[in-house]
Amino acid sequence: MTPEFMLTTLIVVASPGAGALFTIAAGIARGWRASLVAAFACTLGIVPHVIAAVTGLAAIMHASALAFSIVKWFGVAYLLYLAWKTFRDQSMFDVETGTAQTSTVRVIGSGVLVNTLNPKLTIFFFAFLPQFVAPGSADAVASMIWLSAIFMAVTLVVFSAYGVFAAALRRQVISRPRVVSWIRRSFGATYLVLAGRLAVQSR
Repeated sequence: MTPEFMLTTLIVVASPGAGALFTIAAGIARGWRASLVAAFACTLGIVPHVIAAVTGLAAIMHASALAFSIVKWFGVAYLLYLAWKTFRDQSMFDVETGTAQTSTVRVIGSGVLVNTLNPKLTIFFFAFLPQFVAPGSADAVASMIWLSAIFMAVTLVVFSAYGVFAAALRRQVISRPRVVSWIRRSFGATYLVLAGRLAVQSR
């Protein structure tokens, strides 16, 4: 692991994206515990991309316009769904009722999908990690897995910090209807922007 790797990882992880937005929304809507679950779920969503990079599936996606487009448009569709749900559900920041188990399952499922349906993350692992792995090395796969684990750990820490900070402001937010409405609309608009940005991206 090099300082360059850590710096680049921090920049990529800390940059606002669907995963960070989802974690912040969970913190505001359900509190700090849900934000930690969301951060963990988004981190789990990285695993399929790591597997793809290690097994060479990322290279196939990089070479195949069809494979990339399929995953990309699934990602766009899910972001549009999140935007629609955010605009439609005016009570998304209310204190949630119901069992914790149901809430946790819902948060985990959504969080995993947010990062799994992101083809640019797979391309990121395909193009980024090999720069820090010695070519032809006998432990190249182990090195890639180790660097991926570090990337995931940084993701978990940064996203958790985002979520906990959002949860700390939760009471102040949900007690002000105008602020809640503004945040809900802002989140919905941000999901739309992320969907549009993903839609126009190419390999």
